Formats: sequence, C-alpha cells, structure tokens
Amino acid sequence: MASLAGLLKQRGFKVTGSDAAAYPPMSDFLASIGISIMQPYSEANLKPRPDMVIVGNAISRGNPELEYVLDERIFFRSMPDILHELFLRTRQPLVVTGTHGKTTTTSMLAWIFQSAGKDPSFLIGGIAENFGSSFAIRQGQHFIIEGDEYDTAFFDKGPKFLHYFPQSVILTSVEFDHADIYDDLDAVKLAFKRLVNLVPRKGRIIAYDANENVSECIAKALCPVERYGFKEGSFWRITNLRFEGDRTKWSVLRDGVEPVDFEFALAGEYNVLNATAAAAMAANHDIEPEIIVEALKSFKSVKRRLEIKAEIDGITIIDDFAHHPTAIAATLSALRVRYPGARLWAIFEPRSNTLRRKVLERELVSSLALADEIIITPIFKPEAVPEQERLTTASVVERVRQAGKPAREIADADAIVAVVTPELRSGDVVAILSNGGFGGIYEKLPRKLEELRGAHRS
Repeated sequence: MASLAGLLKQRGFKVTGSDAAAYPPMSDFLASIGISIMQPYSEANLKPRPDMVIVGNAISRGNPELEYVLDERIFFRSMPDILHELFLRTRQPLVVTGTHGKTTTTSMLAWIFQSAGKDPSFLIGGIAENFGSSFAIRQGQHFIIEGDEYDTAFFDKGPKFLHYFPQSVILTSVEFDHADIYDDLDAVKLAFKRLVNLVPRKGRIIAYDANENVSECIAKALCPVERYGFKEGSFWRITNLRFEGDRTKWSVLRDGVEPVDFEFALAGEYNVLNATAAAAMAANHDIEPEIIVEALKSFKSVKRRLEIKAEIDGITIIDDFAHHPTAIAATLSALRVRYPGARLWAIFEPRSNTLRRKVLERELVSSLALADEIIITPIFKPEAVPEQERLTTASVVERVRQAGKPAREIADADAIVAVVTPELRSGDVVAILSNGGFGGIYEKLPRKLEELRGAHRS
C-alpha cells in the first residue's frame, strides 16, 4: 500500500493514508516523499471528501473509515485493481511470485533491467537499497512487480496477483502459508495454478526445480517453462557455490553449456536461488550475461532482509522479515555461514497470520532450534486468532528446549532489551525476527547497548 501511494503521487495525485500504527522503514519513507499518514483510523481522516479511497486487504468491516466510505457512497477500489488499471494494462508485467523470496528477487530483477538501460517501472514489497525506493514509474515497456497470493480486499477474496495479468512469471516456491485465508495446501496451489493459467503462450515461466508443489502448479502451463536450481537436468543449473567471507560466489549453466560466474555480497543459498531466477528472466529479455553479472555484483539488498541494524562492541544486530518457518530457517542458516563460530540469537515475535497459528508449530520449532539462544514473545494480537487455532508459545518454548536449545518467553520488546542486553558479548549475532514493528526493538536494543558501553567506559 505504501508503494502504491508513492506510485499515485508520482502520477500526480494528492495522496494521504491511514494506519493503526505505522512503523519504519515504510513510515519514514512515506514521510520523506511527502505523504502524510493519519493515525489511528477515523472518519475525520476522510474529510474533506476524497475522490477515491483505496482499501487495503488488511481492512475489514467495522473499521471506522471503511464504514464511513460505505455509508457515504465514496468511490473505492482495491489496490490490485488500481494497479492494473493505471499502471499495468499498458505495459508488460513481469510478476515475481512464490511463498518465499518475492521481494528480494523482484528487487534484483528491477536492478538488472535498470542496469541494462531498459528503464523499468517496478513495485516491490520493501525498500530496495539500490533504488532507495519500493516503486518507480519509468518510460520502459516492462513493469516488474511482486505478486502476492494473499487476498485482494474485503469485497474480493481472490489472490491479488490474479489482477496483474502477467506477461511472464518467476515462481520461487509454493508452500502452505496465509493460514487465515487458505484452508490447506491444496487451496494455495490452486491460486498459483490460476496464475500460471494467465501467462500467455508468448510469455515464459522461470520456476524453481526442487519443489514438488511448484512442479504441480506449472504442469499445465501453455508457455515455455524453464527450471532453475541445483538439479542436474535444470535449464538454469547452479554449480560451484561457495561462501568466501563477505562474498558469495557461484556459476550457472544455461541448458548445460555457457557457464557464467556470479558473485555478490548477500548471504545464504536462498539468495543465490533468488539471483539465479532473476538472471534467467533477464536473459530471456535479451540482457547480456556481462550486464547481469555486474548488476548482481553491485546489488545491495532490501530493507528488513538480513539488514544489519547495528554493530556495537563486536555484537551484530540483524533485522529480518520473518513470516514463515521456512524463511526463518533460511535466515538462520545463512547467518551460520556468514558468521561461523558466532553465538546466534533468535529473538522472535509470532506476528504473521501463519505464525500466530499452531498449524506449522513443528516446523517453527525446527527452524528456531537452528539458533543458540532463542527468545519468544507472546503472539501479536492473540484475540484476532480463534483460540482453537492459536499458537501456544509455551509449547514452542518447551519443544525447543527438548531439542536441546535454551529458549525463553519474554513479555515484550522492552523486557527483552532489559534481560538480553547484559547477556550479550562480543562475537554474538542477534537476529530479530518479525514482520512488524516489534515494539521498536530494532532501535531500542542498539540504544541500550550503546548506553551500557558508555557506562563501562565512564
């Protein structure tokens, strides 16, 4: 929604927004481009009467602004509908989708196209550091967009990405997620199958090679499909992967020949997969290998994806957008490789609609147990999750302990900062895992460490 607000402002509209509690980095970003955010939700935010209200999919009946919009018959639309009508319909949408890796892969693809002089428009679910933005409207024919399978709006429960009518698609993964709107994995797969069914014969699908659900979803594609990954027979095959200090290097074979060597500063095997998918899509749009190599070499990252927030007295604090057990496992595994020998902390807030539910508790326990010290908070807004579906954090703590790792539940961000800060020592790596504001812990923990350092010096 923040990215769309920026697109609309760039298009010439006067844009304001409302939220219950906005938080960085998007709140800071919106302020920097002159879009005001009114908090909390109120009828007064819609006065004077706007020409149009765009209703995000987090908004449901009972929200005071939505009720006012309906009562007063104010013109309203969904985010995906406006995106298609104003931005996508006249361009070639390249949609990056999947349960994991969408934001980073979209950012990589946009940066490659930009480096190649193709002047792409883009919309990303995070702030791409190479651009300093999550959106752009430019003159090129391509619109690179992150495609989300979450629902569209309170009045349209279909997936957002079905509104984008892609020319081509990158499909990174398919797992059960969004447990608040999908009953099971089959329902998730059906959404992706419908997206695949929208890709024209002249389009292309770049699909991960080691996920059976992906294979099922692309089985009836009417366009060419190219698989990428580590498998022997994949069209885009990754080989010679190695992690060398703060650099990651690998090679890619195209249909068994023409090996190309890549490197960048990002950590983790999953980021190598993301980059290879982006490179494959770029190559299908006549971008030379040398340009792709140089673009990825200069790719920075995305805010809240393994983002180093502070390094204080040898303690590294990292923010990562954690929404699913698989993503948590990938993050912690990447940090193990990047910081060998470090004591790895996982400070976790169950906040996403999936992680607040017990449906993936076993997978969550396995993921968290990859860390050396585990801190868990109570789930975010437990009243929003039916009790019979709700994750029991005490059970997670106990099962992590049974796996041989120390785990604790601590009430909130302030209590975590008070308890954990004195225990940290040089060489520790602290991964803060949440897809929300987490009580400002990203700022509070470094600030407390600085205070302790000052006290020790004095």
